[in-house]
Amino acid sequence: MNKIAAILWCILSLAWTTASWAQNVAVSGKVTGANGEAIIGANVLVEGTTQGITTNVDGDYTLTNVPANATLVVSYLGYKTEKIPVGNKTRIDVTLREDTAEIEGVMVVAYGTAKKESFTGSAAVVKGGELQKRVVGNVTKSFEGTVAGVQVASGGGQPGEAASVIIRGIGSVNASATPLYVVDGIPFDGSLSAINPADIETMTVLKDASAGALYGARGANGVIVITTKKGKKDKIRISYKGNVGIASRAIPRYDLVDMKDYVEMSYEALRNSAQYGTGMDFEGASRYAAANLGQQIGGLKNPEYYNPYKNYTWETLIDQSTGKIRSDAKAAWNENWLDEISDNSAIRTEHIVSVNGGSERANYVASLGYYMEDGILQNTDFSRYTGRVGADSQAKSWLKIGMNANFAHSESSYQSFEDASTANVWYTAQFMAPVYPVYLKDMAGNNVRDADGRLQYEYGSEDDNGYANRPSAQGFNSKAELYNNKAYYTRNSLSARSYITFGTVREEARLYGLKLTMNFGTDYTDYQRTLVYDKEHGNAAQQGGRLSKTNTRTLSYTFNQLLTYDRTFGDHSLNLLAGHEYYRYKYNYALGEKTGIVGGIDELGPAVTTTDNNSYSHNYGVESYLARINYGFKSRYYIDASWRTDGSSRFHPSDRWGHFWSVGASWRISEEQFMENTRQWLDNLTLKVSYGVQGNDNLGTYYAWQGLYDYTWPNATDAGAFVDKLENRKVTWEKNGNLNAGIEATMFGGRLGVSVEYYNRKTRDMLLNSPLPISTGFTGFNDNVGSLRNQGLEVSLRGTILDKRDFRWDATLMGSFNRNKVLSLTGGQDVITSGIRVIEVGRPIYTFYLPKTAGVDPATGKQLYYAYWTQTVNDEGALVNTRCDEYITDNVAMATLSKYYHESREPKLFGSIGSTFTILKNIDVSFLTTYSIGGWVYDGLYKGSMYVQYAGNNWHKNAKRRWQKPGDKTDVPMLEVGGSYATASNSLIDASYFAIKNITVGYTLPKRWLKKIDIESLRIYATLDNIAMFNHMDGMDPQYNFTGSVAYSYTPSRVIAFGIDLNF
Repeated sequence: MNKIAAILWCILSLAWTTASWAQNVAVSGKVTGANGEAIIGANVLVEGTTQGITTNVDGDYTLTNVPANATLVVSYLGYKTEKIPVGNKTRIDVTLREDTAEIEGVMVVAYGTAKKESFTGSAAVVKGGELQKRVVGNVTKSFEGTVAGVQVASGGGQPGEAASVIIRGIGSVNASATPLYVVDGIPFDGSLSAINPADIETMTVLKDASAGALYGARGANGVIVITTKKGKKDKIRISYKGNVGIASRAIPRYDLVDMKDYVEMSYEALRNSAQYGTGMDFEGASRYAAANLGQQIGGLKNPEYYNPYKNYTWETLIDQSTGKIRSDAKAAWNENWLDEISDNSAIRTEHIVSVNGGSERANYVASLGYYMEDGILQNTDFSRYTGRVGADSQAKSWLKIGMNANFAHSESSYQSFEDASTANVWYTAQFMAPVYPVYLKDMAGNNVRDADGRLQYEYGSEDDNGYANRPSAQGFNSKAELYNNKAYYTRNSLSARSYITFGTVREEARLYGLKLTMNFGTDYTDYQRTLVYDKEHGNAAQQGGRLSKTNTRTLSYTFNQLLTYDRTFGDHSLNLLAGHEYYRYKYNYALGEKTGIVGGIDELGPAVTTTDNNSYSHNYGVESYLARINYGFKSRYYIDASWRTDGSSRFHPSDRWGHFWSVGASWRISEEQFMENTRQWLDNLTLKVSYGVQGNDNLGTYYAWQGLYDYTWPNATDAGAFVDKLENRKVTWEKNGNLNAGIEATMFGGRLGVSVEYYNRKTRDMLLNSPLPISTGFTGFNDNVGSLRNQGLEVSLRGTILDKRDFRWDATLMGSFNRNKVLSLTGGQDVITSGIRVIEVGRPIYTFYLPKTAGVDPATGKQLYYAYWTQTVNDEGALVNTRCDEYITDNVAMATLSKYYHESREPKLFGSIGSTFTILKNIDVSFLTTYSIGGWVYDGLYKGSMYVQYAGNNWHKNAKRRWQKPGDKTDVPMLEVGGSYATASNSLIDASYFAIKNITVGYTLPKRWLKKIDIESLRIYATLDNIAMFNHMDGMDPQYNFTGSVAYSYTPSRVIAFGIDLNF
């Protein structure tokens, strides 16, 4: 009986097995993206089992013995997972679509990575591709409009020049407000111009204390983490990216009057001064103006030299009855100095070749890059050569090592003066009146050439032209300054990062999840600058020319040791970090300067007289201990806490250590049971809150707790030294308390994402140079002086508006507002005045504080001001200034004393609008615009052209609406010679703007066209960058800086470029 049962059992088992095998199938197929390109390394898994495979280099896969009733799960990082029932199909091709939420799901944070769903702080990730759309020489200029709460000031237009960046407002008065840059896990001290944007994989902006507290002393103003590209587990891939373009001026020049208007307005200024200043009648004042016009414009000696109307003399040129130039007057020249020094077809080009690849155990990457940009100011340029290598290896199951290194060599010729001096070629040329010739003329107005037939520069000096002295900028010629003077530098930068990690990757190992990582990074920069000033003309002519050489070297290194533990136990996830870090920074400076130079030799040796020799060094160190704990429950509730203590050499040993911390929590509301009915449309809803304290020790280049001594006469034989700066042994850390609360939501399968965050950032113990009475002999000393608050709201919307078969439209909208207020000032201070700005309790930092205009007196044409000071006679019969009730006056002295509070540069709202269109899967079109509403800029350049106080400077066209006769109602006073005007509110310009930053159009050639020539992908594109800005004043760049002043150097350029992206 037992034998029969055994036989029957064997028969049934065999039948069952045979039936089971009969129901299993072999499945093969191809996994591609929406653009038809193969996805390499996609996971194809039989649901509910461990059976699976990854796609090969062609995106193909094959699975055997797959049950017919099974479901295939196909997934790849950055794409939406697809589930496909097998049925009886033997071939299943799968198309995956990008999942924006998944791409942004993992981000680089302080000392590691984190899933966005578990992150309690405030951070935003920008992919390298977004940054690379901007054709710029410095990566900082590509940040604008990419992250809510981040403001970018353009700085100047010099190629390669960095932009200034702040995160969530100005968080410090005197200490640095610049965020910390971290490259591949190590704080970066090199030049940002050395980073090739094409080498960037992602940029993560850490905004609050929970995100950045682990960076301690250097992270108080936010952290920008740049992660460079790594090698990928794949066959060898070779890529080339290149583009060529043309740069031109992006911001229109100031709208100045033409030569005819300039001469007539100069005549009118003379006539007004005579008529209303000395009491002459109209006819007498007209004769006076005609008789003196030549001296006013052409100088005291031989003024007819600068008269372009050669068929009239200066005295007969103007019809005195109308005040206009006679109709038959013909000009021999009509100069535009700015055109003479500008290059509106400046060439820029960029090329980068990269190689990457790898295997299961190791990967590598290497790249070479070249960037060159001519400036829109002639004889200015920037070029950069970069080389980068990187490798990672899982040497053992318990050992991983890696390194990457980047070298950059940069060269630049630039404009050396950026102030309101005649040596500043951009400033002088922009406002030079068109009556003055660029090139030397004879008395008949003809060009004078040298023996070789070349045009000669006109320097506005009798010594040079043999005829007359120009009333302004004598001895200077802007174009000659560009070519006869030299300002150039070379910079060599090396950045290296390496790590070694001990920790098993085997999940069954007892110590799985425990890792010890040691990181070492170093940044080295050697910078050499040469300035050569012409021996024949300009500001060094009387010294026989001047030559200076400057060399600076910076070296920093960071060494940290990090012990981490990361495990999941059922519903619980735990991540622990403990570490130690040592940071050292060294700076060396040397300067040599001589006069009496030898032309053509840019070296100090042949020059005659030493005028300056100087050198100094600066050392700075920080030692730190840090820890963090992250805990999650049911992928729904998360809490974290971090702590760091820093010891900084910038403070006295008794106050050297600062302690910084943060706590945070988040709640994924969408995962709760009571939200089950929303899961058809709500992918994620997270509420988060955090608070922490960070520090700032950026006091400058010397230790505030030590006195600074200097020599009275450098380079002389006088003995002795004097105290230059007082010590303060009590100065200590500036502290930054940061509260952040936000809500994030993703809906409709990732098609819509919303983020709203509120922050309240309070800075206390602000580091500032506290003023002292003049009687002490010192201007001030470094101290902790008060507190400052920034609070605001950030809103980000990202969504796919349309997603059809042949058309997709993705859009972003960001808006931020920040309110800044000084909360307290210590040391008995109520207010700190800095020029036309003030730091005062209850007001935004850098509030404008200057006289207030009250229009123009219709009867006299004088500028009117509000005032609350007046002059009275005291008992001794002397005039004294006395405070009084507000009144209106044209007295400039009283107006200057009577300052009023105005608004600050801070905008009320700023942000960006962007869109990307994908058409027919091969055409991509994207644009980015930025906007700013509110805030003010003091435009000193505009004031100088509206209230011309000396001959030679041109007028702004707005001066044409000036007062001209009694009864005129206008806001522009009459023209007069040598008039006195207060620095007042009528030169404050609304800083609101709307800017079109970038438009890019690309076409990716179909893969079937390229397969025959073994090219993986080829994209051609055209991009327009920094296209247009619409603001309240042509010529003004409202983005120049964060304090509300204007650029005395040339502004950023507009670029149109054409390029290709090629992959083999």
